[in-house]
Amino acid sequence: MKWLLGILIILLAYLQYRLWIGDGSLAHAHRLEGEIHLQQAENDRMRERNRILDVEVEELKSGLDTIEERARNDIGLIKKDETFFMLLDDKQ
Repeated sequence: MKWLLGILIILLAYLQYRLWIGDGSLAHAHRLEGEIHLQQAENDRMRERNRILDVEVEELKSGLDTIEERARNDIGLIKKDETFFMLLDDKQ
C-alpha cells in the first residue's frame, strides 16, 4: 500500500510540474497568447499597407496623371516647354 501512495505522490508532483512549468503549462499558454496578439497587430499593419499599395497600383493602371506625378516626384521629370526652378533654403 505504501508503494501505491508513493506512486500517486510522484504522479501528482509530475502533473503539477506540467501544469505550472512544463510545455503546455499555464505560463506557456499565456506567453503564446501574447505572441498571437503581437502577430495579429503585425498582420493588421501589413493588411493596411497592402491595401494602400493596391489602391496605388489601380491608380497607376487607370490614369496617366498618377504616372506623371510619380515620374515628377521620383525621377524629376520635366515636360517640354516647362521651366525648372530649384528653391534652396538659406540654412544650406
